[in-house]
Amino acid sequence: MKRQFSAGRRVVRRFRGRPFLAVVKLRRGAVMALPKGHPDGKESMREAAVREVREETGLETDALEKVGDVRYWYTVDGERVLKVVSFYLCRYLFGRIADHDHEVDGVEWVPLGEALSLLSYRAERQMAAQASQRIT
Repeated sequence: MKRQFSAGRRVVRRFRGRPFLAVVKLRRGAVMALPKGHPDGKESMREAAVREVREETGLETDALEKVGDVRYWYTVDGERVLKVVSFYLCRYLFGRIADHDHEVDGVEWVPLGEALSLLSYRAERQMAAQASQRIT
């Protein structure tokens, strides 16, 4: 069994008083997900989350708090892998979603309530629901 660790963030920004969530599009837009990725070198999970969000969304953010971990299994070349993703709730500081990198197909700001049905992965929908509870 192999283990992998990643860090992700839920980036929230208000437009006209309503909270919106930054969501990345993957696999030619077929998958809507939260930005996340592996730590580089000696980066902490929080540092990795900041960098990954900057790279995948073009946004600079400020971490507010860690909100939870998502754990799931998948298989690569016949080997089972346990992946743990630590998610942080954060606030948008500045940047443009058009400045995302090549790792994602696009980025959208979606109303936080709609993210609960748009996100492709159940565990990420749960993370969005927790963000919604903390913000409201």
